[in-house]
Amino acid sequence: MSYKRKQVYYDVKTEKKIVALTFDIGNGNQTAKKVLDILLDKRVDKSTFFLSSPMLESFPEVGIRVKQMGYEIGSHGYNHYNYSEYDNQWIEEQVTKAEEIIFKVTGVRPDLIRTPNGDFNQRVLDKLSEMGYTTIHWSADSLDWMNPGVEEITNRVLSRLRPGVIILMHASDTAQQTHEALPFIIDKLREKGFEFATVSELINEEK
Repeated sequence: MSYKRKQVYYDVKTEKKIVALTFDIGNGNQTAKKVLDILLDKRVDKSTFFLSSPMLESFPEVGIRVKQMGYEIGSHGYNHYNYSEYDNQWIEEQVTKAEEIIFKVTGVRPDLIRTPNGDFNQRVLDKLSEMGYTTIHWSADSLDWMNPGVEEITNRVLSRLRPGVIILMHASDTAQQTHEALPFIIDKLREKGFEFATVSELINEEK
């Protein structure tokens, strides 16, 4: 039985002990390499990456590796501006430009988007939905981009843990502690009996 997707997801209602581990990559390629190495070493085969297209233009190898490792790819747009502050034509141009770059590099046309800064309003959601996108927010924000310390990053994720949660992390070079906290987070999630799913898989579990 199929279910109609909502315009935006913060998490999903499910009894299964599954979570979506998601990463935004907005700049650089060094943290991304470290994060992907950890996921490979820890045998995490389900994750979703929201890729910034200017980053892909500078470091296409990041997108190529994400695709080769089998992870789900979503869009993080082009310019990192708040969509709610711009008109629909600007949004369409931004999202279309990003989609073409993501497709050129990875061969994937995403249908998931995480808007820059997580900013949106109902008009933005309506426009993105009209373009065939589902907006993905989060329910467990690691705040790793603020570099608050490995313990703080880990505790923020684990304190918000429940079935169906969408975890926000960053694999941008400005997030300098993500790769240090990630192994602890993965191990703790597994100790608590949780498994990893892509965002799309998580959405399909919602009843």
